[in-house]
Amino acid sequence: MKSFFKIVRNIVIILIVLVMLVSAVFIFRGHRMYSSALSKMDLDSKVKYIEDNTKYYVRYEDIPKDFINAVVAIEDHRFFEHSGFDFIAIVRAICADFSSGSFAQGGSTITQQLAKNIYFTQERNATRKVAEIFMASYLEKNLSEDKTKAKEKILELYINTACFNNCYGLGQASRKYFNKEPKELTLYECTLLAGVPNAPAIYAPDVNMKKCVQRQNQVINAMVRYDYIDEDTANEIRKEQPKI
Repeated sequence: MKSFFKIVRNIVIILIVLVMLVSAVFIFRGHRMYSSALSKMDLDSKVKYIEDNTKYYVRYEDIPKDFINAVVAIEDHRFFEHSGFDFIAIVRAICADFSSGSFAQGGSTITQQLAKNIYFTQERNATRKVAEIFMASYLEKNLSEDKTKAKEKILELYINTACFNNCYGLGQASRKYFNKEPKELTLYECTLLAGVPNAPAIYAPDVNMKKCVQRQNQVINAMVRYDYIDEDTANEIRKEQPKI
């Protein structure tokens, strides 16, 4: 019996060591990818490039509060609390990916998604995920010394670089789908657009309206869950949805 427990103990130790070694490799590769990306264009230059080259760039103060609330609710409800990455979301995503045997969930915060949008590719792999975390932490610390302003700038940049299917940023999306300025968007329109960047090839209104409405309902439910709107307001939004 003692020998059995000794074998089990040794196996557990070996597995722990292997996990630590594999983790160390990915951390090293991820940090190298992060450093390489940052060396190609420093943050100030990257931000200026985005601001100067994004068609219909929208400043934070011109983004509807309803749209910001919708994005935070559906994408990263602890956005204003974390420092770039959400450990709870990452653990949950790892467990889900392990169970499904795929890399379907990433547990990415809005800051990580911004890092991916402006510095990395959309390819899903563990090395890039680690690089995202390093870059997200860097963005949170270096976009502004004031935490609130840093968070606002992260949201501004994310919303201006998010893909809405053949157009990028809320400025283009609001004109394409509703022919209006972002600040003119209604709550219904905000909840509809907020769900698109998760999978624009599936959820964009001009791709599949049924899927778009289903995603909008997820956004609405998240806003209710995190107290951005009440159930009565949610029902009013649903009344505007097309019958599909």
